[in-house]
Amino acid sequence: MSAPHRAWIGLGSNLDDPHGHVERALTELDALPLTRRRRASSRYASRPLGPADQPDFVNAVAELETRLSPLALLDQLQALEQRHGRVRGRRWGPRTLDLDLLLFDDHEMTTPRLTLPHAEMAKRAFVLVPMAELAPALRLPNGRTVAHLAADLDQAGLRRVLPDTAE
Repeated sequence: MSAPHRAWIGLGSNLDDPHGHVERALTELDALPLTRRRRASSRYASRPLGPADQPDFVNAVAELETRLSPLALLDQLQALEQRHGRVRGRRWGPRTLDLDLLLFDDHEMTTPRLTLPHAEMAKRAFVLVPMAELAPALRLPNGRTVAHLAADLDQAGLRRVLPDTAE
């Protein structure tokens, strides 16, 4: 069997007990086929990226070890979103659970279903701050570390929230 891959997942929720959705999803990530969760960041509250007429989000980042391919992992993440009642309505609208595949080893790919690294991650403090908490020296394909990229972003409106169950 091939060596496991390292994947980074962004989690977010702002509907129907966001803390609960994120906590359950972190547990469920560890139960995906051929996958185990290595660690997870603290939880952060952030203002909505899109329409302002919605609640703040609870966000986290998880590091996984997986033997799945990027697209097979994406399928598993989308199925997990569905089990949490995810409804794909308006762009950047409210949701029970959003799982983004941010990085997969150092793969770079663009398909109709998946872009790696995630196309917007370098612009999002709610992704880079929790990721930098776990792996500040992690380099993106552009050569910059997540800590350096996070430091360059406006972090207003991003705050660590309890329960703080970082691993």
